[in-house]
Amino acid sequence: MQRASRLKREVLLMTTEPPPGITCWQNTNRMDDLRAQILGSVNTPYEKGVFNLEVVVPERYPFEPPKIRFLTPIYHPNIDSAGRICLDILKLPPKGAWRPSLNISTLLTSIQLLMSEPNPDDPLMADISSEYKYNKEVFLRNAKQWTEKYASQQGRASKTPDEEVTQGEATIAKESALSQKRKRNDISRKGKKPCLDS
Repeated sequence: MQRASRLKREVLLMTTEPPPGITCWQNTNRMDDLRAQILGSVNTPYEKGVFNLEVVVPERYPFEPPKIRFLTPIYHPNIDSAGRICLDILKLPPKGAWRPSLNISTLLTSIQLLMSEPNPDDPLMADISSEYKYNKEVFLRNAKQWTEKYASQQGRASKTPDEEVTQGEATIAKESALSQKRKRNDISRKGKKPCLDS
């Protein structure tokens, strides 16, 4: 009972007074199945991107945190290929920092902040974390390209619903690009030019 009344209040608050750049709504007629959108912040590689998230509220809410994951592919050290997010307030203590006093609005605002300020010391994607720490220009370029391809209105408008890219398909594309990059690096270290026509 506590979950239902609290969820009603939270969803109403999110629709009447949403945090800047964040929207949240019921996906179905079930209160525990929510969707959210976060707009990429200005002066980040996610600027002008619209990122969709799934919010599943457990039976034990607010004593257990909601399960939140990105549905839109995003190039970020703390968000993996399945859209899972590495953020302490999404986990129960002792490993996490979730408290019943937190709410869905706070979680989404924290995720928006994580998008602006990645934590490369606690990554889910080690290769992206390394890129962020040691080659930030490449990270920024890749993150911006992913935003343009998967999260921008223009990138999404050019696709039919059947062509929508899932987080998993985006990961396959990223892994393929990284694999090709590694092969080129290996070949160039041996003093040979890569064969690009094959």
